[in-house]
Amino acid sequence: MRIGAPHSCVAGVDEAGRGPLAGPVVAAAVILCKPRPSGLDDSKKLSAPRRAELEQTIKRRCHWAIGVVDVAEIDRLNIFGATMLAMTLAVDALCAKVGCDPLEVLIDGNLTPHGRRPEWRWNARPIVGGDALEPCISAASIIAKEHRDALMREAARAHPHYGWERNKGYGTADHLAALREHGPTPLHRRSFAPVAQLVMI
Repeated sequence: MRIGAPHSCVAGVDEAGRGPLAGPVVAAAVILCKPRPSGLDDSKKLSAPRRAELEQTIKRRCHWAIGVVDVAEIDRLNIFGATMLAMTLAVDALCAKVGCDPLEVLIDGNLTPHGRRPEWRWNARPIVGGDALEPCISAASIIAKEHRDALMREAARAHPHYGWERNKGYGTADHLAALREHGPTPLHRRSFAPVAQLVMI
């Protein structure tokens, strides 16, 4: 299904993976189709089957792109800087796909990459709680979370001790116990306190 001219449209941006101890941070940028997919909401409020269903609908009918920043960059930049970079990469990739810039970029949260990333060139507006308020941000939250969850399930096959297929890299009790027993992997964020403390022991 075609949507209106992308340059007259608004893009939504959200990220997944700011808090985990392991794995990348992922951002997604989405320009919604018309009519937009029904049932969009903050990805954390949706059941896993509904989220997966919406992901496929958004990918099939809308313009979307992903930005991924790996652990080495997270440790180099800090997680805030890495998140700003992931958002910038996602919007840049979206513009490359559609061939022009959106009129405005709506970003979940209270800050945007404007003035924080030299590559950022778009008109941006932060919206606190935007993933539950703005459908285009809701769509981006779904794409970002589903993409990152898939990356962590894949990583869990190479590093099976940490339960990433369940905890997605967050500092759950089972993850922390495995971290103490087996030590950090190359996918753990050394700049995060629970990992850094173990590295120093």
